[in-house]
Formats: sequence, structure tokens, C-alpha cells
Amino acid sequence: MLAWGVGAGGTPAAAAVACPSGTESDFNGDGIRDTAIADPEATVGGVKKAGAVHVVYGGGKGTLELTQDTANVPGVPEAGDQYGHSLAVYDANLDGCSDLVVGAPYEAIGTAAEAGVVHVVYGSTSGLGGGAAVTEFVQGSGSMNGSSAEAGDWLGYAVAAGKTSAGTPYLLIGVPGESIGTLDDAGGAYYVHGTAQTVVGINQDTEAGGAVPGVAEQDDRYGASLAATPTHFAVGTPGEALGTTTFAGGVGVFSHTLASGHPKPLYGIGQDWDTVSGAEEVGDQFGASLAMVPYRPSGATSTTESLLAVGIPGEDLSTTVDAGAVQVFRIPASGDFTEVNWIDQNTADVEGEGEGGDFFGQRITAVNSSPNATSTATTVRLAVGVPGEESTEEFSDEGAVQIFPLVGAPGAADRWIAPGNGIPSAPATRMLTGLSLGSTPSLLYVGVPYGPADGRAVYGFPWGVESGGAPTQTFKPGEGGIPATGVAFGAVVR
Repeated sequence: MLAWGVGAGGTPAAAAVACPSGTESDFNGDGIRDTAIADPEATVGGVKKAGAVHVVYGGGKGTLELTQDTANVPGVPEAGDQYGHSLAVYDANLDGCSDLVVGAPYEAIGTAAEAGVVHVVYGSTSGLGGGAAVTEFVQGSGSMNGSSAEAGDWLGYAVAAGKTSAGTPYLLIGVPGESIGTLDDAGGAYYVHGTAQTVVGINQDTEAGGAVPGVAEQDDRYGASLAATPTHFAVGTPGEALGTTTFAGGVGVFSHTLASGHPKPLYGIGQDWDTVSGAEEVGDQFGASLAMVPYRPSGATSTTESLLAVGIPGEDLSTTVDAGAVQVFRIPASGDFTEVNWIDQNTADVEGEGEGGDFFGQRITAVNSSPNATSTATTVRLAVGVPGEESTEEFSDEGAVQIFPLVGAPGAADRWIAPGNGIPSAPATRMLTGLSLGSTPSLLYVGVPYGPADGRAVYGFPWGVESGGAPTQTFKPGEGGIPATGVAFGAVVR
């Protein structure tokens, strides 16, 4: 068993009386941001794809490898668990230290293969695991006792977490493989709120708190993607059928305001709406990825709105199949949504060209670096992964990342990062750059878990980086106390 602690690469910070709140992703309460990097395909104790999470404490204070072989972490490493497939960070118990949420959607629960599990690992002045015991979310047990773990539920496939505008901690857990009655893979989600971690279920047949938009159908995969701000959250349904158009996709939007103990449903968004650009098409997968940031329009005195970006990686541009696109919506404090932008590589002044199989929008992340000020093209930014991008025919699917302003013209200030062009790794076939994105107020993290071994790392770029600009921070296996072994290091970054 691996022991808790700061680990290799440094010494613990001096113990504090309490964790000072205010620093995002601060697991040890020293006021410096820490970083969690997952390798869900890592071999642990000889078990393939059991999964691991590497925590790098800021300020050179060491590292920690977190697995199901770590002391006091529930479960044991099993083949294919993929511990760390999803990650989120929030202060679950409001002690000032950040806590780490780890999803393992392929964990077997009893005889139910790939039922899934989620852990909340608590921060403390001595680092992760030095305080409260790990909270485990498993269907059919504890706070989820009213449900049941079934094969292929994929609990924890997606997670999102934070604090509402009222200061209440919340955690969202996606269960896209959940069966609703006889409808396989209809999907669902759980909303966990407060320090008591009260759990309520959400699916497209839920009525508590208001009618959830849509109807549960086979293969909807509700909960496959999640995003949230202090005022709103969104649940992606990339398999949603619109009429007879299968896998067109959709998104449900909610308020954190509780009604009958459930978050209040607001509306669904899909390309079958008259006020939404584009047309629903088979395989669009509208909502396959989501990003959400707080938004303050000019003249507002507080930040009560959100901007929601929706990835549509299967979008066809004219005859260009699966080129991909992203749509941006303004979510007000009250009233209906409005579309703000449509972004693709054929948009005016945007660098690049939409090509078949680019899958632009397969992953997205966004930031508001000044949430308490009027939002501008400089402070609200969007990064779009383009894993199918190829600069030459020599390297298919080398991938790339494109950065845009979330307000104003997308092509007015877009930036381009790719292997050999900002990312310090030579391009190679099937690198799939853009499949791993993470964000902080100051840095965009690009994980490169595939491709040449010497280039597998996580690179941090300033949000204002010029096209092809160099990263200012790098996390790499074998450096800075991070173990040299790994399979898909950087597949998820938080």
C-alpha cells in the first residue's frame, strides 16, 4: 500500500492552524495553487488501466500519487477501472482547503461491471488525505441507497463541482449509462449539495423541482458531459434523438435554486430550436462537451449570468463531414437563453479550415479571469480541442488547440497551438492533441497523453499566448517528483 503524504520532490509546508480560503485548487492550504493530473490508463501494482492521479503541490512542495492502492482510499486496483477518468475540485466541507473529486466510471460494484464510483478526497494543512476520511459515492449504498448499481452505468464518467453564489458547495456526477426503466443508456445525473452532501437524482423523467426538459430515450446518454457556474449548471445529452434524427444531441440547463430539494430546471437547448443556428443532423452530438463561465454584461452591478459553450464535434459543414463546431449561449439570471456565437474553422478570420474528421469541439474549456468585473474579450476565453486536425498528410490526427474570445468576433483574437507549433513535441500520427484541456484563471493546460514518449506531458500556456507561443509551465513524468512511468499521463488535468 502506498502511504499518504506530500511524497517525493519536496518537503511539507509548515502546518497552519486552518486552511485559508480563496485560492482555487489549494489542497494543502498554503495559499498556492496545486495541480491534479490523471493517468487513467496507468498500471498499478501490475494491474493494467487501473488508473492513477498525480498531485503536484505548488511552490515545489512535493507530489502525491493517488490510486486505489493508496492507504485509506476505498477499493483495490482492478483492470480497466480507469481511476481518474474524470476529475473536479471544490471545497466540499468548507474548511478552506480544496478537495479532489475522482471518478472511476468502469469500476465494478459487486458483480455489476463498469457500474462506476466517485471519491471525494479531502484536503488539509498536511495535504490530500490528511483530514477527513474519503467519501465514496456508489449507487445502492450510503447517500445513494435509493438507487442500484448496474452493469454499464458509468457513474462518474463526468463530474463538475464548485460553490453556488450563496456559498453552498455542490457536486455533479454524470451516469450516462443509467437505464431508465427498459431504456438502456438513457442516462442521468446526481446533484450533491451542501456540506451534508444531500444527493438528489436528475434524469429526463424527473419532475421534482420542475419538469426536466426532454424525455428519457434509449442511448440519450444524459450526463455524459457537465459544466457549472455559481448560478447555473448544464447537463449534456449527446445521444439525444430530435424526432427521427438520432444522436443529434441536446443540453439541459438548471439553476442552483432548490425546489422541493431539487435544482430548478430552466430549459433544454438543441438545434431544433428556431432561435438556435444550424439544423439537427444525425451524429452531430450537440453537447458532447460543455464549458461554462460566469458572465457580467456591461452595465450590470453583479455577476448573475453565465456563458455556456456547447461542443458539436460531429457537426457537418456543408459537405465536410464531422468538421465540428461550438455554439455559445448567454444564460441570464431569469428568462430565456440567447445565442451569442457560432464558431467553426470556416468562421470569418478564424485561422484554419474546417476539414472532414477534425472533430472541432470534442473537448472545450473556458475561463473568466475577472468574474467580478464586466466581461470582455480578454477576460472570458474559450479553448477548443481539435483532435482530428492534421497540418500535413504525413501525421493524421496529430491534433491542435484553438483559443477564442467568448464575446465579440471569434476571429478577432483567435490563437493556435499544435505539436511543433507551441507544444514542444514533434508532431506524430494519432497524438489526438486537444483531447485533454484544463483551465485556471491564468493558464490553459493542454495534456498530451499520446504520441512520442518524450513529448507526453502537460503544458501550461497563458490565455493570452500568441499562436505558436511557448508554454510557461510543464509537468512531465520523471521530472519534479512525478514518477517516470505512465501510460496516458495528462489525459485529465484540474
